Amino acid sequence: MPSSDPKNPPDNLENLGMDELLDIYEKRMTSFSEGDIVHGKVLKMTPSEVVIDIGYKSEGLLPINEVTGYNSEVKVKPGDEIDVFIERLEDASGYVILSREKAERMLVWDRIEAAYKADQAISGRVIDRVKGGLSVDVGGVKAFLPGSLIDTKPIKNLDSLRGHDYKFKIVSFDKKRNNIVLSRRAIVEAEHQQQKAATFHRLQEGQLTHGVVKNITDYGVFVDLGGVDGLLHITDISWGRVNHPSEYFNVSDEIEVVVLKFDSQAERVSLGYKQKTPDPWLDVVQRYPLGTKVRGKVVSLTDYGAFVELEEGVEGLIHVSEMSWTRKVRNPSKILSVGEEVEAVVSDVNVANRRISLSLKALEQNPWDTAAERYPVGSVVNGKVRNLTDFGAFVELEEGIDGLIHISDMSWNRRLKHPNEVLKKGDAVQARVINVDAENQRLSLSIKEFLPNEWDNFAKAHNVGDELVGTVSKITDFGLFIRLTEGVEGLAHVSEIQRDPKQKLDKAFKAGDPVRVRIIKIDATERKIGLSTRDVEPVPEGEHVQQEQPQSTESAPAETKS
Repeated sequence: MPSSDPKNPPDNLENLGMDELLDIYEKRMTSFSEGDIVHGKVLKMTPSEVVIDIGYKSEGLLPINEVTGYNSEVKVKPGDEIDVFIERLEDASGYVILSREKAERMLVWDRIEAAYKADQAISGRVIDRVKGGLSVDVGGVKAFLPGSLIDTKPIKNLDSLRGHDYKFKIVSFDKKRNNIVLSRRAIVEAEHQQQKAATFHRLQEGQLTHGVVKNITDYGVFVDLGGVDGLLHITDISWGRVNHPSEYFNVSDEIEVVVLKFDSQAERVSLGYKQKTPDPWLDVVQRYPLGTKVRGKVVSLTDYGAFVELEEGVEGLIHVSEMSWTRKVRNPSKILSVGEEVEAVVSDVNVANRRISLSLKALEQNPWDTAAERYPVGSVVNGKVRNLTDFGAFVELEEGIDGLIHISDMSWNRRLKHPNEVLKKGDAVQARVINVDAENQRLSLSIKEFLPNEWDNFAKAHNVGDELVGTVSKITDFGLFIRLTEGVEGLAHVSEIQRDPKQKLDKAFKAGDPVRVRIIKIDATERKIGLSTRDVEPVPEGEHVQQEQPQSTESAPAETKS
């Protein structure tokens, strides 16, 4: 059966009859129309034209400039088959006027339309920057690429894309208006999804993988694993101290990391860098036994101590209490500085809490260990008053060794309200050691041994029966305490006081009143003096009486004030 397509006659024409041949010829001559694209064969070429057989009754003519390159070199030769566009079926000379450029352009539009309908990607080259986006050459047809559809992220320099070939999706197609709108972002997103799926498919927890540093923040590093960004948190960068991730990485660095965990649904991946090496705390007890001398670098100072890096990931703390045997360290910066190399002794290791305690003072002997030898009880020492408190005075004997003179050891009999009645800060004093407690780092001193003993002096200078004038220092229900001289008081019992029996003591006397008394008892053992106002001439009212001054029977061997 002969072919029904007049533009493609059967190959066995010699076997057809005349009527059949005429029928095919007539159909063939009437099937060609202006605007058709037909397949033809190059017959010959002239300086201005190419003669082409398109199977029509007349041969077609194609301008020679449509088959030449930029250097005028003709790109076709006799026998070549090409597609051409029928401009006119016959001109004045009877030839069919053809166009190859229009044929190629129409074929390109057909391919673009087919790709659009099939939702397929096409290739194109960015040729220029235009308002709102880029102009793209798609097989000789200009298309528009909006700026919002160029990439998944903003492109700062659009000119950098000029001259580059890319794949595009067609988002809008209008052949009549010669309007084509493209999207490169759709291609990039699809590629990212494919890449992301492939990456999650190959990821395994504990796996070593490579990636590229994409971004660095204060809290970590984002690493591109291939369409998937993993977070390397700052705490997983090093076993040691990390002030900022930029100390270890730069953007675009290719690094090897460990996959700690991932969630393909949430598209989250946690990465580790320090996990590539063993945790240094696993055998820290074996490497840093108690009492070991170690060296390290001071990496941080706080109010309570200094942190020393012994190795990457292992730090020890020198507490302020472990910095000196003798100095009370209030600010570690007075002793150490960041970056300084120091030697210390391991005093404690707590693996559970990842803590190592270090000691500087353990490198030296505790001066309190030999304090009892250097300051034996009973020995006389010299020092300077460093501080006064309500209960006594601290005297510095040497750097780090203070002795306390309690307020009760500043006078034999005086009732001191505050140590400043006897001493002041900076005074040079001589004292006797009365106790040494090395364990609690306490040394007790006394200065009253170098001061006159008012009571003993008074007892030596007076006898029972002596009369003298004192002043009332305290009034009680059972009697009057009477100050006889500095540091010496006696008691006049209520039964030994001459007065109106019906009148109470606090009505008859007041503190500070002068009163004449007679000594009726001196008890050296108990250091008590009994007094009586009976059969004693009273002090005349309004008369000023000179009170007896204390007598000194021995001289003080030391100065108590500088």
